[in-house]
Amino acid sequence: MWHNGKYPESTEYKTLLATGFADYRLQVSGLVKNPVELDLAQLHDLAHHEQITQHFCIQGWSGVAKWGGVSMQTIIDLVQPDPEAKWVIFYSFAEGSDGGIYYDAQPIEQMSYHLTMLAYDMNNAPLTYGHRAPLRLRNEVQLGFKLVKWIKGIEFVKDFSHIGGGEGGYNNDHEFFGYRQSV
Repeated sequence: MWHNGKYPESTEYKTLLATGFADYRLQVSGLVKNPVELDLAQLHDLAHHEQITQHFCIQGWSGVAKWGGVSMQTIIDLVQPDPEAKWVIFYSFAEGSDGGIYYDAQPIEQMSYHLTMLAYDMNNAPLTYGHRAPLRLRNEVQLGFKLVKWIKGIEFVKDFSHIGGGEGGYNNDHEFFGYRQSV
């Protein structure tokens, strides 16, 4: 799997990386009955999910990897989204190419797909900085730029009109990509 995209440059991320993510906490919030903050040990304690998938990038390359982590269905079962939650926003520690936080909105129904997961391992080893440590989204029905890397937080929302530029993701706000841009 190639390294690409703009890497996180914040002091917050660099501190977490330097300490092996000892103080990392994934915040899952929004329209949920049970908001949580999970450290990496707690994420590893959840039911383990793994899959081998081939990724086809719109930049013209492909790669096969074995991903390990936790399925988004497990996260949904844990936080119990409210019925009005229709979208799941994934926030990154990285900024987009024009500045500002990188994020993407994913339809909530895709979070229950078997191949939608939060990966913390690739090929039986913890994710590296270049492969988006500590956590990255794998949603195999979405294009690669929509699979948020270096995940900082997750928010369940009714709509995304108030987030970023209101178009459903950083790339949607800054380039010509629609939120219906599934594979």
